[in-house]
Amino acid sequence: MADRAPLLEYEEGPAVTFPPWDGSSPAPGNAAGSTASPRGAADSWSPESEPEGDAAAAPGAQQQEEEEQVVAVFVVTFDTRAGNIIEWCLPHEVDLEGVEFKSMASGSHRINSDFVYFRKGNYFGMACFANMPVESELERGARMKSVGILSPSYTLLYRYMHFLENQVRHQLEIPGHYAQLEAFYEDKKGVLPTAMSSKGIPTSLQPLHWLPPVNKYMYPEMKITHPAGCMSQFIKFFGEQIMVLWKFALLRKRILIFSPPPVGVVCYRVYCCCCLANVSLPGIRGVPETKPYFYISVADIETLETEVSYVACTTEKIFEEKKDLYDVYVDNQNVKADREHLQQLLKINSADKDKYRKLNDQRQMLLYSQEVGGDCSTNEEDLFILFFMEQNNRIFQLLLEVSACQDKTLTADHVRSMGLDPQGDRIFLMDLLEVYGIDVMLVIDNPCCP
Repeated sequence: MADRAPLLEYEEGPAVTFPPWDGSSPAPGNAAGSTASPRGAADSWSPESEPEGDAAAAPGAQQQEEEEQVVAVFVVTFDTRAGNIIEWCLPHEVDLEGVEFKSMASGSHRINSDFVYFRKGNYFGMACFANMPVESELERGARMKSVGILSPSYTLLYRYMHFLENQVRHQLEIPGHYAQLEAFYEDKKGVLPTAMSSKGIPTSLQPLHWLPPVNKYMYPEMKITHPAGCMSQFIKFFGEQIMVLWKFALLRKRILIFSPPPVGVVCYRVYCCCCLANVSLPGIRGVPETKPYFYISVADIETLETEVSYVACTTEKIFEEKKDLYDVYVDNQNVKADREHLQQLLKINSADKDKYRKLNDQRQMLLYSQEVGGDCSTNEEDLFILFFMEQNNRIFQLLLEVSACQDKTLTADHVRSMGLDPQGDRIFLMDLLEVYGIDVMLVIDNPCCP
């Protein structure tokens, strides 16, 4: 893919460190293979410096151009007396309350650099964080800053990751110089809504579509939001537990993922988890959306109390104790649910194992065709996304067909043809029918006890 976000660098190695820059080497923050420029140009922004790739030539470019608009750019710093503060922002009137905590994750002082996705009202944000040692008693030996942006959509935010990495390094070394950020904002700025609620939610915007349209098989909209290795590493990380997460995502549960910093790759897991619940059938409507909140902190507790469905991640362990805020808690690779009813969905049954095996078989076949036949028309990301979407479509297609019949009876044979276990997935199916309001009668009995 031409647009390649640096997920693998963060996932497979330690946090990125910035060596002292002496002017003879590429500017810090540039990934291997990217164009390097000397000081004053590497940190600069101009329309010509914008990355080129799939998005530029994709159909629906006008819609993507609108989504690409930046409504705010900001610098957050850690003050030894006041804590996280907004140091600078454009436009000056924008409401950034709470962004100082979202863009600098709790525990970040232990790492050298990171990136983070987050939500602010109906906007999405991305920020790059860096921590630089300094010989300053006032700063207690460390200077920490984040540079970030807000946009109506998260699909193209990653295209500016290298720019933000360069800018946070620039702000660490030469604090208070914002000319390049001002030029960036002038080039990419969008129109602020005419009214903002007390929580920073634009009242003049139409309802936000949290995931791109799936009936187009996610080309090109969703493909460009998929940094290389995102979904494949997600599947490998969770193994068979991916089937447990798939069920909870399809049931629109509140899923909270805990991980210590760095949090960037965990934000990608939030996105991947939302992808598990894609359905492209037109008859599935009126269900709560699975909203990707990405990174959250204790400052988001009030907002989460009103949500019925979301996926988020946090570095704050205190959330584990607030069981009323989530249905499913994911600690590293351990998926947990506090309610007894949901605990029954944590068990991996034979049908789950079979689906996971098929998924891996398809992956091996794809890798073989690429290696032997040179077929690059499909990649792992396409395969994983379509695998779950086709599985979801199969389930709902059959449920809709049965609901249209006169007797509306769903039998064990129906359940098997969906790729589910008639006994092991009975509770999952009953919850699915309730959540989506599908009128069928499940005639599968509970297993008899000896």
